[in-house]
Amino acid sequence: MNYPGQSSFRQADLIRLKEHLLNMISRELESRPLVAGDRRAIIQDIMLQAYESLRLSLPSTIKDQLFHDIMDDFMGFGPLQPLLNDPEISEVMVNGHESIYIERNGKIQKTNISFDDDQAVIRIIEKIILPLGRRIDPESPTVDARLPDGSRVNAVIPPVAIDGPTLTIRKFQKDKLTIEQLMQLGSLTRGMADFIRVCVVSRLNVIISGGTGSGKTTSLAAVINDINEKHPVHIITLEDPIEYTHTQKKATVNQRELGKDFDSFANGLRAALRQAPKVILVGEMRDRESVEIALNAAETGHLVLSTLHTTDAGQTINRILGMFAIEEENQIRTRMADSLRWIICQRLLPKIGGGRVAAFEALGTSLRVKDIVLHGEAEGKTFQDIIQQGKAFGMVTFDNSIVELFAKGLITEETAKAYASNRSNVSRGIDSIKSARGEKTTDIEHLEVDRFYGKDKMKDKFWG
Repeated sequence: MNYPGQSSFRQADLIRLKEHLLNMISRELESRPLVAGDRRAIIQDIMLQAYESLRLSLPSTIKDQLFHDIMDDFMGFGPLQPLLNDPEISEVMVNGHESIYIERNGKIQKTNISFDDDQAVIRIIEKIILPLGRRIDPESPTVDARLPDGSRVNAVIPPVAIDGPTLTIRKFQKDKLTIEQLMQLGSLTRGMADFIRVCVVSRLNVIISGGTGSGKTTSLAAVINDINEKHPVHIITLEDPIEYTHTQKKATVNQRELGKDFDSFANGLRAALRQAPKVILVGEMRDRESVEIALNAAETGHLVLSTLHTTDAGQTINRILGMFAIEEENQIRTRMADSLRWIICQRLLPKIGGGRVAAFEALGTSLRVKDIVLHGEAEGKTFQDIIQQGKAFGMVTFDNSIVELFAKGLITEETAKAYASNRSNVSRGIDSIKSARGEKTTDIEHLEVDRFYGKDKMKDKFWG
């Protein structure tokens, strides 16, 4: 941490002073545990006494910065605390003690914040994981955890992390967004919102897929919240970990976490089915066991909602199949063809004016889709072909969704082409929109017909 006005004080001396103060305060607080408000006053008194005993005369700017840093260490997560408090920051990435990056509105930025040394980073990691009963050391150098607000945490230390300890925190909003709020922000279109609600009312099993950080969990939380507000049903969630908490509204919601409320997804589902839920949420289908749970719940007549890490709707089916052994493939294909109703895949695109907006791809079941699920894709018979030809049945491709966002003025042409599945399809769609607006579709100018192409130019010139 750099301290303002430190010209007459060496950075190393200030770091040692901070360590000395931390040790003094730790010993004092261990002897008399206090509430948060009392701790603040006690810490301030201890620091003043330390300055007097050491006969230190520090500028007020350095004293204030030391106090805030020490408070963040005891009451929060050190230099990361201001970043965690900032609602516009969605991700914090620590790559060694001197390199801290953030993600703001989908863009990665380097901060001017740093830790004193690698050991300071490890102390913050331990502060996060120790209350959860987990450990990190050279024999077990990686760990996954979460903060009290549900934010996801991943940490890696040497010898796996060669350049020093790394820490990644994916933040979650304290308040979950409703479908209406997502529409107001421009992150969800009215058509897609209505479509999702129809799926819920019709009890059609839905998988929401997308890449890392594409908003799958946020969308699923908004769907559960919508059911909770409008339908008197029993909802049970099986999650690892719980990221959004839902209060009881019109529905009853029981949220259960792997490792706390159940030891395996199979046992969690078995216990959940005894309570006769109407809706079952499987937080993420990340392995064979969680996929089996979702299929079993769907086959028993429950509305199943879940997420999966894939880049498009067609890949979702192929990834699920890839989680099972070859000898089980035919059976899984049959079960999926009977149970799955809709796959909604989403991508977050940078929005004009700041923020992000979602583009969607939707694949619904039909006789053609079931045939591909059962027998696999072939030339001229792919999931992408069916989605392109299925607009009348509510299906939509990423490219069509992206072109629609461009037409509404939500994204730039460069963004549309960068996030396209098929760049040429998006380019043609954008050219059609620009042409209808009377805008140029090319930068090439001063074109004219070559009247002498293929002719004797001199002869043509002589005869005029």
